[in-house]
Amino acid sequence: MIYIYYSYIAEDNCESLIKNELPKFSSDFQNRIKSYRRWQDAQLSLLGRIILFKAVDHIYNGKFQSREIEQTQYNKPYFKNGSIQFNISHSGEIVVCALCEKSQVGIDIEFITDVLIDDCKWQMTENEWLTLTSSDKIKEAFFGYWTQKEAVIKANGLGLSIPLKTFEVLEETAIIKGQKFFLKEIEIDEKYKCYIALDREIDQICVRKI
Repeated sequence: MIYIYYSYIAEDNCESLIKNELPKFSSDFQNRIKSYRRWQDAQLSLLGRIILFKAVDHIYNGKFQSREIEQTQYNKPYFKNGSIQFNISHSGEIVVCALCEKSQVGIDIEFITDVLIDDCKWQMTENEWLTLTSSDKIKEAFFGYWTQKEAVIKANGLGLSIPLKTFEVLEETAIIKGQKFFLKEIEIDEKYKCYIALDREIDQICVRKI
């Protein structure tokens, strides 16, 4: 089972979250949240961590004890102990968190907005570009490709050290250095595009709003 939890930020909740939830985390994380100038950025980052732990408690009925999060050399966060893999993304007013066991997972969400498509041509393969530019809904198609590519490199764990043009998304699959990833669109909000990527075929998905 793959679990996806999401939530919306709200200015009315910001003060309460900072006061009641932030102290539960490490001093380094607290300092990072406090360094944001915009309440939106602070709440997006804090809410991502809150959702993660609430999701873990819900899935494992409070029996998952590990709370220590570390980062790989490519800045992908992971639990120091335990088999749970997770990934968090946020855009606009939404935060999403994907969790599963013993699989590499990545998720990306983007708010669909106006963008200069031509400026992004260099990050797409020729086939991707041809498919994109022939679409009737080019803006939605662009963010569809973008979130798929971002989800894949997040699942792979090497992040932006992998140029987006060096691999191709084809029929919701992608291969990076011989490793195959499977993709699936997650429909949360019509104003957003969201995709999840796994290093195995995607079976059941449970989506919940917090």
